Amino acid sequence: METNPLPTGRLSSQGVLLAVSCYVIWGIGPAYWKAIDTVAAHEVLIARILWTLVWMAGVVLVGGRTSELRGGEGRSRSATFVAASLLALNWGVFIYAVQIDQVLATSLGYYINPLMSVLLGMLFLGERLSRLQGISVAIATAGVVAMTIEAGELPWISLVLATSFALYGLIHKLRPQPALGGLVREMLVIAPFALLALGWVFARSDAALASASLGTHLAVALAGPVTAIPLLLFHASTRRLPLVVVGMFQYIAPTLTFLLATIAYHEPFTRDAAIGFGLVWLGLGTFLFDALRRLRALAPR
Repeated sequence: METNPLPTGRLSSQGVLLAVSCYVIWGIGPAYWKAIDTVAAHEVLIARILWTLVWMAGVVLVGGRTSELRGGEGRSRSATFVAASLLALNWGVFIYAVQIDQVLATSLGYYINPLMSVLLGMLFLGERLSRLQGISVAIATAGVVAMTIEAGELPWISLVLATSFALYGLIHKLRPQPALGGLVREMLVIAPFALLALGWVFARSDAALASASLGTHLAVALAGPVTAIPLLLFHASTRRLPLVVVGMFQYIAPTLTFLLATIAYHEPFTRDAAIGFGLVWLGLGTFLFDALRRLRALAPR
């Protein structure tokens, strides 16, 4: 996957459209998971893993990109398994959060995620934080602490989502592999466990999928394209835009999710939440200001 490190000249309008489309789909994604909440979260997760494997494998095969399946020899099977497990954890917690009316918490998690990635880069990759990056992480941390103190409990959904996806990204940074082929390899590693879990589900008389109608099964099967399509759009955008530009669009998703939670699902936006979100937004604003400042400094004159 080749991308320019910094934007030079005009940006690809097609790349911008692909990136925005990807993050819009991710941002309104909770609406789909909410629509199938009559099926237990663990059953939906099983279906998501298996149908994502089917769809992504189909894209790789039909698109003649089977070479990507052989592009991960530099990564051990254990690293692939850990990456796949982190992704499954992220998906599972996200689905569960939507089902228990905690869509707002998922929004916070993905606002925190970029700052968590910066922190992991410092801890594990030896990357140095700029002064403003350090301030942004500290402000966002203060937001999480404030919410914890006011609510009397950790915002665990937000933290698990942010941490699991940041760790997933860290593994890809340490042991890179082709994007699409890599995801297929990860799904292949955990698919046997998903199949075993599926057998357990169908053996239970109270499992929703065991007695579901054809319509429900078809709705759950859409988990494959709902997962695959934005990923394909994302990877297509990274081939046309610098990664730093694609990264700037990532805040579209949690913003749309935030609006969905508060306007469509009427989740309460309490004073405690306002304080926490406000500090996280302030931290992100500081982070983005620093990123844009560095971008301008490095751009060719």
